[in-house]
Amino acid sequence: MAWRAGAAPAEDSDPKAHRIGLLQVDWSQRRSTWSRVQPVPNRAHGLTPDGRGGLYAVAARPGDWLVHLPADAAQAPRWLHPGRDEASTRTLNGHLLLSSDGRWLYSSETGRDDGSAWVVRRDAQTLRAVAAWQLPGVDAHQMLFDADERHVLVALGGIPRDERGRRVPHKRLAPALLRLDTDSGTVQQRWALEDPRLSVRHMAWSVDGDQRLLGIALQAQHDERQERRNAPMIAVWDGSTLTLPPCPAIDHQGYAGDICAGPGGSFLLSAQRSGNALLWHPDAPDGLIPLGELKEVCALGSWRDARGMGMLMGAGRGLARWQAGEAQMLPWPEMLAPDNHLALLL
Repeated sequence: MAWRAGAAPAEDSDPKAHRIGLLQVDWSQRRSTWSRVQPVPNRAHGLTPDGRGGLYAVAARPGDWLVHLPADAAQAPRWLHPGRDEASTRTLNGHLLLSSDGRWLYSSETGRDDGSAWVVRRDAQTLRAVAAWQLPGVDAHQMLFDADERHVLVALGGIPRDERGRRVPHKRLAPALLRLDTDSGTVQQRWALEDPRLSVRHMAWSVDGDQRLLGIALQAQHDERQERRNAPMIAVWDGSTLTLPPCPAIDHQGYAGDICAGPGGSFLLSAQRSGNALLWHPDAPDGLIPLGELKEVCALGSWRDARGMGMLMGAGRGLARWQAGEAQMLPWPEMLAPDNHLALLL
């Protein structure tokens, strides 16, 4: 996971405040301990398991570092600063995607000079770029593989930003879901919602449902507060069509910080600004089911074992677990402010 140390506020760029690390949790003993902690130059964002008990982490936008942190604390982390080490003219957007064979690492990036959106393929061992593909639009964010790894789905946030990563006001938004061919880098298809103020940010594939669906967490960018307050929080892609389920999201501020798979083809959303974890199910598409009220809930993750689907929720005061109708919560092992995402290393 990634976090800001201590209880005091700190800037995203504070070189002393931010950490990534591996947290071991024993739910039966109600205990959590760090197995490895690594200071990072500034705020981290996306975390990607390496398949060997370690993880890759990347700076929040506009980022200029990525790192591989092995599970073994005796092994040094492997760093890359693209601006310095590759003379890159792009910044990192906070998300990575690892191929199943562990060979390729994909990063979403932004052109420093023109704000253009890019997907970059990197060698997962050296972290260095081997190919870069410009996308039609701006603000590329999370990526997931389609049914096969010949295609990457890209959440294009569509928000024009300045050199510090802040939204440029009064400019037209153009969020979309893109399908990118990983051989040629060609964008083969594009889907968009009717409302361009619904920014496409984070994604998750459903598990165990009758139909495989892609759930997309939305973040409303409407100028009027009332519009943002009740804006939709989830879109669903079925492989051919991108739609908004008919579920109201009253008083949740139109902001889903994260999304993960839930039981029976459902999705769990973190309504970070209203402090709610909400479940959407395709068999009951017109409602959001409250799963928990947690202050500053954001980071989500899920897994499946003999007891069924389990879900984790990272919040301001600790880590919550829900599985088989039972809920449990543990405090963090120290005073900290968790970042927006976590990764399960099972």
